[in-house]
Amino acid sequence: MSAGKKKITKAERLRLLQEEEERRQKEEEEARLRFEKEEQERLEIQRKEKEKWRLLEKKDLERRNEELEELNLLEGCFPEAEKLKRETRALAQWKHYIQCDGSPDPSIAPEMNTFLSLWEEEKNETFEQVIEKSKLVLSLIEKLKLILLETPLCDLEHRTVVQHQGSILRLQDLLSLKVDVATELLLRQASTLADLDSGNMEKIIQDENVTLYVWANLKKNPRYRSVKFSGTQIGFEIPRILATSDVALRLLHTRYDHVTPLYPTTVTEEEQVPTAVEHLKKEEPVEKAPTNEEKVLTAEKAIIQEDELEPSQEREFSLVQEEEINLVALEEVEVQRTSDHEDENLETTRYELEMQLLSEAVSAAQLHLVENIVEMPDTKEDYEVDLCHFSTLGGVYHLDILELPPQYKPVKGWVLVEIRQEGLQRFTYPPETTDEPDPENAFPPIEVTLEVHENVIFFEDPKVIRWDAEGKLWRTDGISSIFYDREDRLITFSLDTLGPVALIQDAHVNMPYQSWELRPLDVNRVVLTVTTLFTELQIHIKENLCLLGSVRLQGQEHQSHLEGRWMTPVPFILALKEAGLNIFPSVYSHFYVVINNKVPLVEVKACRQMALLSPAFAFCWSKWNMACNSTRVVFGVKEGLAEDAEGHPWSLLMFSGDRAQMLRVRENSEVFSEALKEDTEFHSTLYHMVKDFASPGAMERVRRADCRFIDSVCHMLLATRVLSYS
Repeated sequence: MSAGKKKITKAERLRLLQEEEERRQKEEEEARLRFEKEEQERLEIQRKEKEKWRLLEKKDLERRNEELEELNLLEGCFPEAEKLKRETRALAQWKHYIQCDGSPDPSIAPEMNTFLSLWEEEKNETFEQVIEKSKLVLSLIEKLKLILLETPLCDLEHRTVVQHQGSILRLQDLLSLKVDVATELLLRQASTLADLDSGNMEKIIQDENVTLYVWANLKKNPRYRSVKFSGTQIGFEIPRILATSDVALRLLHTRYDHVTPLYPTTVTEEEQVPTAVEHLKKEEPVEKAPTNEEKVLTAEKAIIQEDELEPSQEREFSLVQEEEINLVALEEVEVQRTSDHEDENLETTRYELEMQLLSEAVSAAQLHLVENIVEMPDTKEDYEVDLCHFSTLGGVYHLDILELPPQYKPVKGWVLVEIRQEGLQRFTYPPETTDEPDPENAFPPIEVTLEVHENVIFFEDPKVIRWDAEGKLWRTDGISSIFYDREDRLITFSLDTLGPVALIQDAHVNMPYQSWELRPLDVNRVVLTVTTLFTELQIHIKENLCLLGSVRLQGQEHQSHLEGRWMTPVPFILALKEAGLNIFPSVYSHFYVVINNKVPLVEVKACRQMALLSPAFAFCWSKWNMACNSTRVVFGVKEGLAEDAEGHPWSLLMFSGDRAQMLRVRENSEVFSEALKEDTEFHSTLYHMVKDFASPGAMERVRRADCRFIDSVCHMLLATRVLSYS
């Protein structure tokens, strides 16, 4: 061992170990004290947060009744709007009555019966005449459907629903019959209308609602197997048996669908709201107060009686008489005041009761818009089309093989024609019984080429379905070799047998939405933007009208025939659906779309209050709406009146139907939290929540908004169900 190194003694080693142990214990003690201090601070912060939360809840509870009363006054716009709608419907009925244009009122059964009976009696109408008459028929059908859709359930009696649906079916059936009769009249003239080159007859008659393509096989040339209508790519590839038969091919393309059965609208007793207003109107006061004229006559009689008294009596009783007259006058004035007060109370009671009943009817109708059916629709066979999942677009293509009726024969200046009692007859293809050894080769499928209507948007290749007249349903079997030319909008397929066919698309192709935004534009005018996987729609709303502002498909502007047309909400929604722009979930949609379905009452309350605030505030989608449960909704909000509103950040708001709060979490946060935003409080309504940070001008615009505008915005929010389907 070197002399420079000292050997550590046992005592020193023990001392060092003791010092190390003391240092370790000291560090552990310091760590324990630090942990206890931090824990105490955390508990103190938590206690303060709980105390703050409790005080905020207490404060919210104290002012809840006051806030709900103010909200109830603001929501009086909904029954007021419904009252205006009823007055508008009554006025429209009166205007129709005084017009005396010969068209029936579709809501009055005797007028509809007379119209149908008179039209049934009209004979030998040409196709052009039937098309012209069909404009009125389609208008009547549309009016009847709107009556069933727009009228609140409480105002629809079951017999009224059955009556209107019966009128619709009778109009549809009679129109179809008239088309067949007109087609038969046209085919009787086939020989006189024959083409000089082919020797066969070809006719195209076009209208805004109907297009008729007719081809009559007069030459029966077995090599003439391809039928193409001039100027189009539409046509048939027919087998040999049809090319050599006395047949005609008819393609009737109707822009409307009178094939799919009507879904019945049922009105249960629970949905009926008692019309107590009618009982109240029957009540009349038992006694009437004297009028002003009666009071004047009473005073005059008193003066005359006073003049007739003798002078001695007059002097003797003058003071007494004056007092009596004054007492009578005071009593009459008091009676008049009491009567006026009773009349005012009665009128006030009538109005309040009417508004209450209207409010209940509106609330029931709004809840109906967000209703979800519990049981999934049942399709019995694999080939049966589920019309809750798919929707027909572009109308119906009626494909028929018709027996050629006897032709006109000119004889010595006369025209002879054989009239068959049975009328227009279908040619059965393939025949029900055949002696052919291989029927599949003898009766091959018929190839058909159709043009997809230009006003319809298909986001995916359309599917072809055919109508089963016996089963009263659409089916997918019996159709093969489907090819869709997207550029030319032509679809080609083969059919085992001809009949009505239609094109369908998934009704939920644009659901769920990727985002949505509701933004004010001007006084009583907003724009609702809904962005889906395929498209972006901008819907403008003003007063009680809606307008399709723009349609973007894959980032490019698409010109729609609906742009520039203002319509009330229900016809507007129907028009968008018919154009393939369906962003309106049905009661069955939750079976086909993965969504965070919200409690209906919460959704209705949120949409009503967003509509109330829409004149001055913007609302938007939030990803955190999917993170919270079904009893809460989360969305962005900011004031939309300021010039630099576009640059203002969105605040996130959570609403449970009876409590609104601003959230501390931001849209770009990583984790969702229900923590309250700093310097904010709870409120019972969205209105009072945004009032805390809103400008006076914004709140003034909210209070002065038009009731019809608020009702339309609410209807569109509920119809699109942006809170559940985004």
